[in-house]
Amino acid sequence: VQLQASGGGLVQAGGSLRLSCAASGFNLRYYAIGWFRLAPGKEREGVSCISSSGGVTYYADSVKGRFTISRDNAKNTVYLQMNSLKPEDTAVYYCASPGERHWIPSIWADVDEFRYWGQGTLVTVSS
Repeated sequence: VQLQASGGGLVQAGGSLRLSCAASGFNLRYYAIGWFRLAPGKEREGVSCISSSGGVTYYADSVKGRFTISRDNAKNTVYLQMNSLKPEDTAVYYCASPGERHWIPSIWADVDEFRYWGQGTLVTVSS
């Protein structure tokens, strides 16, 4: 089981990026996927989560209205569209899966509930 996050980069405040999370070794369509981020000096925090069907989504208050999570199960990929980026969004972004079919943790942003993690992609937002 392998997840790979990509799409990070350097962008000015107010700009946009789209992150992708691709899976190999398992069929992503059966699993919820969460996006997390780790900023310098801070703990890893949940950004967003999407159910296996795509019908249920969650967002951290800090990104609501700016970020959109989606998935294309035919491409075995989950996306995080990030708009109106702010310098405080600067972090390494990770995608992760709980590893149980069709299951989202009761606390969707609990990092301990996610078993499989990608390697992370760096997002830097300049002011």
